[in-house]
Amino acid sequence: MDARTEFRDFLTSRRAKLTPAQAGLPANGGNRRVTGLRREEVALLAGVSADYYIKLERGNARGVSDSVLEALCRALQLDEAERAHLFDLAAAANAGTRTAARTPKPRVRPSIQRILDSMSTSPAYVRNRRLDILATNQLGRALLSPILAGPRRPPNVARFMFLDPAAIDFYPDWERMAAGTVAILRAEAGRDPHDKPLTDLVGELATRSDLFRTRWATHNVHVHRGGAKRLHHPVVGVLTLDYDALELPADPGLTIMAYTAEPASPSLDALNLLASWAETTDRNDLPDPQTPPSTRPGGIANHQVS
Repeated sequence: MDARTEFRDFLTSRRAKLTPAQAGLPANGGNRRVTGLRREEVALLAGVSADYYIKLERGNARGVSDSVLEALCRALQLDEAERAHLFDLAAAANAGTRTAARTPKPRVRPSIQRILDSMSTSPAYVRNRRLDILATNQLGRALLSPILAGPRRPPNVARFMFLDPAAIDFYPDWERMAAGTVAILRAEAGRDPHDKPLTDLVGELATRSDLFRTRWATHNVHVHRGGAKRLHHPVVGVLTLDYDALELPADPGLTIMAYTAEPASPSLDALNLLASWAETTDRNDLPDPQTPPSTRPGGIANHQVS
């Protein structure tokens, strides 16, 4: 992931998404050869010369000031995630080229595991910025069992999303979830383009999944803080759960993801049923993020509750 190329392609993709009407500019009849803005129009809106903007869009961000970046954010109508991404890309482009480094293996402290375990009625897990699942509580293991069932450790949400056929069943809104997953990885790649495990993951997914490669090329980014998602669990069926991302300031890059259901909802009933099932089932059928699942016959997919 070359910093200059990433900066260039992101600016180009944002310019292509913004129409003259959205920017408050005349469309000039049928003479336009592009659906988005022209380079000269972005320069006008940002208050910079056309030559300077063209230089930026060619990937030459050396020495670009924060004020110019802010002007580009306004001109291109970037949202919070896109603005942060543009600044990250500019910082990476100005930092020069260096070899991708293998980051230290993250460690989930015992006190964090105790926090997870204390959340007995809410599925919860710890993930890093690459979407590796590093620790869970018992209900989290039960809820995420389709993801944890794979042989790779640590299990990775993006790898499951694009390389495991079970993902289509587990995520009823697969298209939306897949787009969001790629956007999260895109934002992280801009923040730290020299993260070797992330580079390796993106390379693997781009090589093995046309669907991932297509979405990666959109350059969309997303901040993952909270929302709602539907999951189709093999034991209790479909659940609609709210999720919240709780960052751990003492552990940079690690986040607790916690799920809850609306009171008196069918999803809460299903979640309670899953909790009861998790309490009584064989722990070998609930693989954890650190240990590959048992190879003996059986497993969560073969269990049903009545």
